[in-house]
Amino acid sequence: MTDTAPAARPITDPMLRLARLDESDEIDALMKASTRDLFPTFYDDAQTEASVQYIAVVDRNLIEDGTYFGLEANGELVACGGWSRRDRLYTGSGDASGDARLLDPATEPARVRAMFVRADWTRRGLGTRILEACEAAARAEGFQTLALMATLPGLPLYERFGFEVLERVDITLPNGMTIGCARMEKPIPR
Repeated sequence: MTDTAPAARPITDPMLRLARLDESDEIDALMKASTRDLFPTFYDDAQTEASVQYIAVVDRNLIEDGTYFGLEANGELVACGGWSRRDRLYTGSGDASGDARLLDPATEPARVRAMFVRADWTRRGLGTRILEACEAAARAEGFQTLALMATLPGLPLYERFGFEVLERVDITLPNGMTIGCARMEKPIPR
């Protein structure tokens, strides 16, 4: 009798789809794992852990609004991200009273939000696929510009996609820890 290794599951091309509320826990786990795995190259241990707690947080409004995407391969989420027509630039920006205000597509940029990729799926074009979907959806609603607050791990992706840095900023998280970020914008081609 011979021992044979079980056949490896074939890796499928990830399927882009809208995220669902019933998978909020899976999205949360993906966000936190991505942050723990990818942030230490750019931030120290304390900054990384603060980011896990305050940045890698599911915003249920994005899912409810139908503006948050997941990329699924072999039945597992491997990337997530989305955009918003609401006036909130990033999750760690607190609970300001105007966060739920709908933006004016003619004069204000749509917000790209909460982009995360599992560490073993980076550099495969998943972030670009999500950004393309965000841009197309925002364009369909009349937006002319995309804006985001980039953490340092995402900066190269956003620059490749055509975003320009407007300013480098230190964001203070609710526990007082600061992390370096970049406020970015990109016109949406017609």
